[in-house]
Amino acid sequence: MNDQVLTAALFLAVVALTLFVTIRASRNTSGTNDFYAGGRSFSGFQNGLAIGGDYMSAASFLGISGAIALSGYDGFLYSIGFLVAWLVALLLVAEMLRNSGRFTMADQLAYRMRQREVRTAAATSTVVVSIFYLLAQMVGAGSLVALLLDVDKENTLAISAVIAAVGALMILYVTVGGMKGTTWVQIVKAVLLMLGSALIVVLVLAKFDFNLSELLGAAASTSGKEGFLEPGLKYGIDATSKIDFLSLGIALVLGTAGLPHILVRFYTVPTSRDARKSVLWAIGLIGVFYLFTLVLGFGAAALLNTGPDSEVAASGGNLASPLLAEAVGGGAGSTGGAILLALISAVAFATILAVVAGLTLTSSTSVAHDIYNSVIRKGKATEAEEIRVTRYAAAGLGIIAILLAIPARNLNIAFLVALAFAVAASANLPAIVYNMFWRRFNTRGATWSIYGGLISCIGLVIFSPVVSGKGVDDNGKSLSLLPADIDFSWFPLENPGLISIPLGFFFGWLGTVTSKEPEAEERFTELEVRALTGAGAEQAVQH
Repeated sequence: MNDQVLTAALFLAVVALTLFVTIRASRNTSGTNDFYAGGRSFSGFQNGLAIGGDYMSAASFLGISGAIALSGYDGFLYSIGFLVAWLVALLLVAEMLRNSGRFTMADQLAYRMRQREVRTAAATSTVVVSIFYLLAQMVGAGSLVALLLDVDKENTLAISAVIAAVGALMILYVTVGGMKGTTWVQIVKAVLLMLGSALIVVLVLAKFDFNLSELLGAAASTSGKEGFLEPGLKYGIDATSKIDFLSLGIALVLGTAGLPHILVRFYTVPTSRDARKSVLWAIGLIGVFYLFTLVLGFGAAALLNTGPDSEVAASGGNLASPLLAEAVGGGAGSTGGAILLALISAVAFATILAVVAGLTLTSSTSVAHDIYNSVIRKGKATEAEEIRVTRYAAAGLGIIAILLAIPARNLNIAFLVALAFAVAASANLPAIVYNMFWRRFNTRGATWSIYGGLISCIGLVIFSPVVSGKGVDDNGKSLSLLPADIDFSWFPLENPGLISIPLGFFFGWLGTVTSKEPEAEERFTELEVRALTGAGAEQAVQH
């Protein structure tokens, strides 16, 4: 009982801190520029911390360390893909997007194209990607609180209540704080996460006299899995798994540059130079963090039971880091273990709150700015109306995410995020790249690339082993989203990126070459100058 009181106290302290930051920041939020882009007032360093806070989600902290604990070398491939992806974001989109957009991803596309079609497509894609990502955070929240409050994971009602509570907090952050509040919450969370992770990493290494080789050897020995430190435990077993790994890698590397909640972070800095700086700071911060996940994952494999009947395996790996914190603090039942378990779980909970706030703000902003103002009201909505619709949209999206997260609560959250990356790379990246570098690109090309990539990606996921037909684990539980006796999977890959990303680029090309739009070509030069120099970047990107 004392452990639960301590846990609850730390949870409440984290929530109180983030709420205080949000309310404090909301006092300086007056219009759409403040609410959507934080008044473009954050420095490169501050925005780099916030990007890190946005990117180092529960999937990174819980999912990747769990994947490493269960799959060894192959689990670390997630970290490599997530980090390398930032080079694409830095080289292709950060500076140019900052100069050529205003509030949403659609601003950059709609600058030289027909507003209604392009904004509707971009907003649709933004919402779908955000919901996939939100699912991962909600699932992580359910796993965490179930562990800490000793709630049975099979108790659907209790887990649903936890997920609903996270959703309610998420809606509160967005509706009260806007981008300023969300950004400061992400900065605070990034600092807490780095400090908390560093503490556990030091304690794990201390158990092995700071000898990484000894740690890896213990992990391989304790795991009981042959080839734990070599490629092939998860990917490379057969031809299909090798192709699946290639598909996953492509989705991870290309997906970051198309994630809407990452793209809008580039609008919160005053200059394109600050946009570049923020990415460089983010790369450094995220790189160190992913090295931490290496120690956390192999530390969990070395010090915990990760067998088929273990609590780590039952959670899909999501509880590896919290249980490792308990182990290095003194073990179950010890005061040190209870303190570290509560501390790391509270930090992970802060991670979830920060990321869901950023995702919800991005998608609700797109609904209000792109759909309501630009499509429905044809640009005539007042700032107060836009912000009010943003708040309504945040509530609606929160409810949808809650309802979808409940049936997905047993899936590994690193995998759920990989699906969000696949959608972002398939639907958003082709349109963004074509728009910045291809003069002939036009409205039909933009809408076809977004809808084509989106539909092909979601469609392939529906008919993949993720949803049905994957079989059961050692405990008889279905490894797919649906019960084991349902099987309509004909697409063999778990991540559709290898097929859907090229399709997104193909549909963008096909839509463009089958139509003509001289005005889009005429405005390309103006967009190019703006993207490369920043000339007129502060003006509204509407016509």
